Amino acid sequence: MNALMYHDVVDAGAEDTSGFPGSDAALYKVTPALFAAHLDAIRRMSATPPAPSARPAPPGLPGLTLTFDDGGASAMRAAELLDACGLTGHFLITTNYIGTRGFVTERNLRDLARRGHVVGSHSCSHPLRMGRCSWTQLVEEWTGSRARLSDILGHEVVVASVPGGDFAPQVAEAAARAGITTLFTSEPTGESRHAFGLSLIGRFAISKWTTPPTAAALAAGDWLPCARQAIVWSAKKLSKRVGGARYLQLRRLLLGHSREVRWGDQG
Repeated sequence: MNALMYHDVVDAGAEDTSGFPGSDAALYKVTPALFAAHLDAIRRMSATPPAPSARPAPPGLPGLTLTFDDGGASAMRAAELLDACGLTGHFLITTNYIGTRGFVTERNLRDLARRGHVVGSHSCSHPLRMGRCSWTQLVEEWTGSRARLSDILGHEVVVASVPGGDFAPQVAEAAARAGITTLFTSEPTGESRHAFGLSLIGRFAISKWTTPPTAAALAAGDWLPCARQAIVWSAKKLSKRVGGARYLQLRRLLLGHSREVRWGDQG
């Protein structure tokens, strides 16, 4: 099975109560009812014998990875739904926001780890274009966030995800330098690879419009929905590369960033 990338699990109309506020972030926030329906569809899909021509799925859900980026307070609600299904989540935390409005607290993080969920880094400040950050900032983002989480949890944190979806080789190299061994990217692929001594794992993004059948198909690696995401991803990646700094300006104009948030690559 593939890795799926979630963010927050919040009631409709309450998107700004968890994680980063604003209409752009809200695109990736799902309701508890929709998330529960996703889990049900994925479980039913995994229990269905595959067609002869389909890629076989492992029994149960041993290969399924569900990640939750940003560190919004709704992580605890997502964890409750996962616990009810006997599933484990990977919660990737933007450490500068721990304990602030709409984000998890240190106590929440210890509770998640105690319940068997994985807690990892999503950088300190969440740069939107992390691939364009200086080497010094990259090392500081990974080292600082990993140290903060390790101190809170009382054990070494070695898992992380790239914020903003902007990946570059130096991002992985800096993560490895900081002690990260598994790094989730936003590239929609079911293939994992190794670089700089760490594992790079792609993920398929889940938005508020993702239907339960589509979530199950992405988890199973069905070629059509996976190919659709790959096409959209490639187009977005090109626009970031061509747009440069203007990409952030256009993003703010079209999607309306909240003034409460200062991303790590904005002065």
